Amino acid sequence: MTNLQTDLAAHGEKDYAAFSARLIPTVAPKLFLGVRVPVLRKLAAEFEKTDACTPFLSALPHTYYEENLLHAILLSRIKTFDACLAAVDAFLPYVDNWAVCDSLRPRVFAKHKADLLRSVRRWAKSDAPYTRRFGIEMLMTHFLDDDFSPDLIDIAACAACDEYYVGMMIAWYFATALAKQWDAALPYLKDRRLPPWIFAKTVQKACESFRIPPAQKALLRGL
Repeated sequence: MTNLQTDLAAHGEKDYAAFSARLIPTVAPKLFLGVRVPVLRKLAAEFEKTDACTPFLSALPHTYYEENLLHAILLSRIKTFDACLAAVDAFLPYVDNWAVCDSLRPRVFAKHKADLLRSVRRWAKSDAPYTRRFGIEMLMTHFLDDDFSPDLIDIAACAACDEYYVGMMIAWYFATALAKQWDAALPYLKDRRLPPWIFAKTVQKACESFRIPPAQKALLRGL
């Protein structure tokens, strides 16, 4: 093992590794070290100050799940947009599970919406499922509030495919869109513009949301 892998393993918990493996079936159980996310965040804050950080970010693919999770956390802390975007694009082809994908939340993206949107459109068309999932996640995170435009919903709708974890993200997106942009999102369900499985998951998630009032939930159930 490398020094970093040995350090991660020292913070691992066998029971937590087994628990994580059950939640993330796309990764082999032997590749979990059992390091909890708060510990990884603390390690990331220390590791990014060392000379080993840059070589680590370039050494792809990694072996262990926690290495990929640490990588996602480190990328989320990069402060320069162009550098962060390049690092994200280099990392996305190696993302192989929903947890690492959803942990990749670069803070600097919030300050560069126009540039980010161009990449969102590109990611949402990717043949790589977790790159596509990431694109829809960024669309949901950054473009359902002040920067929302009704035409952006088409990006999520057109990203629909047979990949389970992509479909789940699209359902999550539409459930959130119903909570934040009801009038713009509802026609996609009324007009059956989503595949049946994503449609059903969207309604389920929306009806479980505390942000959608009972009358709107009743309407969704009626669909």
